[in-house]
Amino acid sequence: MRDRLSVFGIDIIKGSVRSRTKRPVYALIRMEGPTIVSESEVSLFRLFRMLQEEQPDILAVDSLQEIAADQKELYFFLQGLPPQTRLVQVTGGERKETLGKVAARYNISFNRFDPFAEARTSAQVASLGAGAEVIAFENESEIIVSRHRSLGKGGWSQNRYVRKIHGAVQLKGREIEQALVAAGLRYEKKETRAFGGCSRVVFRVFTTRDQVPVSTCRGSDVQVRINGKRLERIQYRPLSGKPRYLIVGIDPGTTTAFAALDLDGNLLHLQSSRQMNMGDVIESLYKVGKPLIIASDVQDMPFSVEKIRRAFSAVAYTPKQDVSVETKLELSAPFSYGNDHERDALSAALDAYRQYRHKFQNLLKRIPPGHDLDEVRARVIRGQSLEHILIEMNGSTSPAPQREPPPVRVDEKHDERVRVLDGMVKRLRTFVSELQEEIKSKNYEIHRLQARIRKVQTNRDSELAKDAEVVKKDEAIQSLKKHLRKEERHNRNLAKRLARIKQFAELSIDGEVVPVKVMDTLTKDGIRRLIEDVGIDEGDVVFVTRIDGWGRSVVKDLAEMRVKAVVAGSVVLAKCDPRLFPSFREAGVPLLNDKEAGVQVRGKQGLCGKETLDQALIQWQGVQVQHEREKKTEMIEHIFKEYKSERGKEVKKSG
Repeated sequence: MRDRLSVFGIDIIKGSVRSRTKRPVYALIRMEGPTIVSESEVSLFRLFRMLQEEQPDILAVDSLQEIAADQKELYFFLQGLPPQTRLVQVTGGERKETLGKVAARYNISFNRFDPFAEARTSAQVASLGAGAEVIAFENESEIIVSRHRSLGKGGWSQNRYVRKIHGAVQLKGREIEQALVAAGLRYEKKETRAFGGCSRVVFRVFTTRDQVPVSTCRGSDVQVRINGKRLERIQYRPLSGKPRYLIVGIDPGTTTAFAALDLDGNLLHLQSSRQMNMGDVIESLYKVGKPLIIASDVQDMPFSVEKIRRAFSAVAYTPKQDVSVETKLELSAPFSYGNDHERDALSAALDAYRQYRHKFQNLLKRIPPGHDLDEVRARVIRGQSLEHILIEMNGSTSPAPQREPPPVRVDEKHDERVRVLDGMVKRLRTFVSELQEEIKSKNYEIHRLQARIRKVQTNRDSELAKDAEVVKKDEAIQSLKKHLRKEERHNRNLAKRLARIKQFAELSIDGEVVPVKVMDTLTKDGIRRLIEDVGIDEGDVVFVTRIDGWGRSVVKDLAEMRVKAVVAGSVVLAKCDPRLFPSFREAGVPLLNDKEAGVQVRGKQGLCGKETLDQALIQWQGVQVQHEREKKTEMIEHIFKEYKSERGKEVKKSG
């Protein structure tokens, strides 16, 4: 077992984890306890090799961006670390600081432009307890035992080969199960049975990866892989659970306010409230840190502030005389605050820091690097000598040489100490009894409010359930109404269409007149709308209102539908494209005007006399026959002319 803490500190020299061409190169510092063992330049692959070989306690970095481009890569990086190696971000977790600030707490200075200096500083502060451990896995692990070879297509000995591999997987699974039982770990096992044994064995172990008595390995036939169960998001756990020391200023009254500074004078927390009592102040301060100095802005510390000071065993600070408003404004000018109470609390804390600042600066020159400055300053303020503190922090048992005190009478010294201790005991007993009474009152109030909360929550849950069900039903009703309106519109359109179809059918039965279907435009869209409305059947007479936008494909479609005739207005035909009539002649579809066909149109319906229409069709047919005869004549003449031309060319060549 390793006696001293082993730490790896790294910082990127060149390259980036986001680049595919320039892979990162790191400065690596290896430390054993306070001693630096080696400094080297390594690649990411070499770093993983060294981590697996030496398995240090801590891998320290100043930024996770130097080892992983995103959260997915960070999970992969942590999965590859040895189980007992902790990844520590020395600059903090959710709330990050600069490496310079962290190093200053331990009186360490470094060249921030030198990667080896940054890596060295990261390793040193991590060994002293700075930073936060990166937590990515739950207290649950998965062990997967599987084949390390492909079974292949096989041959004469395929069955024996499969039995050998599956038997090896099953045997390895039993060995791991025995190790888990021997370690007393709770687990769940799942086997995938196969020919000759198992093709896969999975253990779900309810502990962290470092507690699993099995390691990842690969053999000739079997491989073992250990995975931790991922958390939904990366978490951070402070490497040291020691709270930060605080200088606290309190302003009691109807509105209670308090301000908390660290020992460097930085404002950490400022709060005020009318509903906050002393117990709430104590609870809030516990969340921020550990009060070392409790300060007031008046010469005589109020009793309520004294109670808080005694609760933390903090050092009291009061000014020699009450602080004036001008001094308060001057002290709190660099900070923002919400009211006068927060200003008074903040000025009290700043006044206390101002009194101790020179002592802190003198200590900074006398404390060697590598010591926790806050801890040293806190002990000095509590009355210990610096030499004794440094010897104790360095682990030395030999006391520091001290100057011999002046002679004092033993009886006088003993009596004085007894009086001091008696007074302290009386104050503590009074304080304890007061706290016990306050605890009883708070417990009663807590139980009463909890019962009230449960009652209100029950009523609210039932109301929310009703409201949710009503909203759900209303949405279903609105959806059904919308669907119903859509179906009603569709039904009305179908009824109108059916009525028109019936009317056309009735007119078709009567032999005196012929029904005419009206199409708004001589286009494909016009044909589509007419089909959707009443349909187009063979032998129908179609009246076209407008012929602009016509095309040969429309004429071809009407010819394929075998309509009896297409009728248009006389005025429209007089202004039409000259190519319109030849197109209908070529397609064999009669194109008539409304006067010669005797068509009368009202809206989407029309009628024409059967005899008038037949006469117009006979006339059109006569013209069509003449047109075809002329067309054939022209074709014969064209053929004759071509023959004559070719014959003339041949005669000239032969001559």
